[in-house]
Amino acid sequence: MKVAFATQDMKRVDAHFGWARNIAIYEVTAEDYRFIEAVQFAEEKEDGNEDKLAAKIDAIRDCAIVYCAAIGGSGAARVVAAQVHPLKLAQPEPITELIVKLQGVLRGAPPPWLRKALLKGEERKFDFADEV
Repeated sequence: MKVAFATQDMKRVDAHFGWARNIAIYEVTAEDYRFIEAVQFAEEKEDGNEDKLAAKIDAIRDCAIVYCAAIGGSGAARVVAAQVHPLKLAQPEPITELIVKLQGVLRGAPPPWLRKALLKGEERKFDFADEV
């Protein structure tokens, strides 16, 4: 499944979703992970302008999860409407450590919301296979 990380420094989840300069996107499985791309955005000011969210939501639309330091209520609602599960962290954490934790959950018994997120990734695989 694809997982997005809101980041200022490309190493840690240290950004509010709406103000993130970068969204790092990884493909994550229980056994492996790989970096796919970094989507960069112009530096945002804390202005309450929600139009800036459209580009960020478009960037994560294929992702199952987005990790962020914070996300506003309306932003979270828009992310969920795009069928992406937002995860807010209490403090900045390294992206690679978050991936390792996620892989541990994937190898065990994932909670219902994560099983649903995994199905989103499987649906994309089948859609892609149908197009070939």
